[in-house]
Amino acid sequence: MTSDDFTTRRPMVYAHRGSSAMFAEHTRAAYLQAIQDGADGVECDVHLTRDQHLVLLHDADLDRTSSGTGPVAEQTLDELRQLDFSSWKGARIPEAFGGVADQLLTLPELLDILREAGREIGLAIELKHPSPYGLKLEDRVLELLTEEGWTPEQSRLDNITVSFMSFDSDSIQRLLETVPPEHICQLVDDFTVEEVREEMGLGFITGGAVANVLKAMQEDAEEVLDNGRVGIAGPGIEYVREHARTVQRWLEAGLVFRVWTVDSERDVALCQGLGIQEITTNKPAQVLSQLMVSN
Repeated sequence: MTSDDFTTRRPMVYAHRGSSAMFAEHTRAAYLQAIQDGADGVECDVHLTRDQHLVLLHDADLDRTSSGTGPVAEQTLDELRQLDFSSWKGARIPEAFGGVADQLLTLPELLDILREAGREIGLAIELKHPSPYGLKLEDRVLELLTEEGWTPEQSRLDNITVSFMSFDSDSIQRLLETVPPEHICQLVDDFTVEEVREEMGLGFITGGAVANVLKAMQEDAEEVLDNGRVGIAGPGIEYVREHARTVQRWLEAGLVFRVWTVDSERDVALCQGLGIQEITTNKPAQVLSQLMVSN
């Protein structure tokens, strides 16, 4: 049995922000490790800087994952280059993965890393909203990829197969103007007022207002998937557990599933049992090892 045969029999494994259980998320080290781990693809989040560069960061501000503070959108790329994006993780970076100053990545730099993987690999780009630049974020991503040689019909760039993701239905609609539906993933999660208040540390009124916005986003996302406007469904693993009938309906309708963030053996087994086609995980080496044993 060839490696290609095996790949078709198991879920594809995407490294969530790289191998982010081992190295700081979105860093050069995390993505190089993901390639070494054998991940079928990698996932990244993109934000625009003040000077319109696409940088790989999850949060809209710098506080959690860097030595800086404040909104990403208010910084230039050169200013971000002065910050430390890896030491917070407490993991020693091998010399081959670069120094601390090399860890922040732009989208073009990630493309270069993936080109050098020496094999076919997927790239799932999540467009983060709300963005102070609105849908200019989508326009800039597509413009950059086109400049790099990407073509929308097959959504390929050299050895890289590109797909696009967002929770925001307006983002999805903008992408659909250029990208075929089979390369677009509508992300969806389950939001409750109580969870939002607790996770964000918000008061009764503010927490309720934020939760209402997120709940509206969830309903919009479910409508997109119910109507088959995109080809890929992107629920969180908790959504999969809590909405079994909806998941089954979407699977039967022919949607490809990309479930996040699947790290435990139990959740890997659940996805495999349901026939989920793609798993996004912080631990690609561990998940691949489990899938090999189960096959």
